[in-house]
Amino acid sequence: MTGAVGFRFGAERSYPLAHAGPDPRFSESLINSVAAVLVGYGYPPFESLEDWAGLESALAGYLYERKDTT
Repeated sequence: MTGAVGFRFGAERSYPLAHAGPDPRFSESLINSVAAVLVGYGYPPFESLEDWAGLESALAGYLYERKDTT
């Protein structure tokens, strides 16, 4: 992992990223890691397919610009 984690006042936004197609970083392993962090902070475990799909969708919505569907 590169770069420091944190924020600076006045910094330009880094997200959302341009959506240029499949991104190998956006993987099942990433979703599992994010879920594990949330559970580690006391959130309920992700046990249903709907919960996993919702987490994946929310993370993709934050990370990437929406693709134009027109």
